[in-house]
Amino acid sequence: MNKTSLKHAHIVLIAVFSLSLAACSTTKEPIYVGDIEVHDPYEGFNRAMLDVNEGVDTVLLEPVARGYRAATPKAFRYALRNFLRNLKSPIIIGNELLQGDLEGVGNATARMVINTLAGFGGILDLAADGGIEYQPEDFGQTLAVWGVDNGPYFVIPILGPTTTRDSFGMLVDAYADPLRLYLFNTDQEAWHYGRLGAGIVDQREELLNVLDDLRRNSFDYYAALRSAYIQRRAALIRDENPDISAGPAIPDYD
Repeated sequence: MNKTSLKHAHIVLIAVFSLSLAACSTTKEPIYVGDIEVHDPYEGFNRAMLDVNEGVDTVLLEPVARGYRAATPKAFRYALRNFLRNLKSPIIIGNELLQGDLEGVGNATARMVINTLAGFGGILDLAADGGIEYQPEDFGQTLAVWGVDNGPYFVIPILGPTTTRDSFGMLVDAYADPLRLYLFNTDQEAWHYGRLGAGIVDQREELLNVLDDLRRNSFDYYAALRSAYIQRRAALIRDENPDISAGPAIPDYD
């Protein structure tokens, strides 16, 4: 990790834990999503930030995603998604190990080997065809397995909904990613940012119909998005495969 990257990591860590500590002094009552207790002490700020993010999405992300969908065949979009998922394999395997899930380690390793060698670098998801489904794992889920609570819910500029635990997990995954470390240490940062941009476009295209439905059918879009995020994260922690129609996946900008 270079000095600039380390400095950025420290800044984000300080911001995350400052928010968490500030939340401890709030008297605002928690809300519940199902049986999950959610603390949202920054709701006023979060709603304002969601408006900002919606503006960016309307002006930039959504038009790009719709253009991408219109200009590329479905087979190409699936191939790119498979490839990007395969690049995350080392992070997934590492988190499965940290969680003590040996079956998950075996499945993730088998997926990486099969799809890399026989699936043309991961373009084809032959592992899923053979019954080994993709199961995302991240350090936020690992912390949950270790017993760490969600912490306060908040909305990050551009990145969207998260919690203290998940934002810290996202930071750890981003900086521990072996591919990112390799590219930065060999002066090939452009490839990392290209991967990041491709991931953003891919995730936003995948969510076009989901977010359209959520906006159209929600009395309170902010509350609906918060509920969808919390429910999806809970399902992932339980090693369930959340139905994307039940709530939007939050993009992974690793």
